[in-house]
Amino acid sequence: MKKQIITIVIVSFMCLTAFGQTDTTYNIVLKKMIKVSNVEASFDVAIKQMFTMFKKQYPDLESSIWVDMEKEFNSTAFDELMQMLEPVYSKYLSIEDLHELIKFYESPIGMKFGKQSTLIMQESMQIGQEWGLKIGEEFQKKMKVKGY
Repeated sequence: MKKQIITIVIVSFMCLTAFGQTDTTYNIVLKKMIKVSNVEASFDVAIKQMFTMFKKQYPDLESSIWVDMEKEFNSTAFDELMQMLEPVYSKYLSIEDLHELIKFYESPIGMKFGKQSTLIMQESMQIGQEWGLKIGEEFQKKMKVKGY
């Protein structure tokens, strides 16, 4: 009986330790994948856009305050976002999947895609909006023809 309890305690401790390490390891690998895929650059652009908006809301603040605030957000925001995104990524991608994505993004074609992906996304979103408007107009025309 004593051996069984000791075995259960040891196995439980090992499982807890493994889960803790997996979470930490997953987050580290996720950050690397986000960086090599150039997605981090999109986050940086988003933060700059937010600060541009905030500066319009508070035009009387000294520039030194903005510099300090941007430094603070740039040093912590990415890590906080990765903590928030980790459950989403881990739900759909294993750590092995992340390693494979890193290999891809470190390849020549992966680097090219990573560098261009922000521009591709921006242009695709614009096309998607135009497409959505076109479908909406077509739907309204068809509904009108049907008497609605």
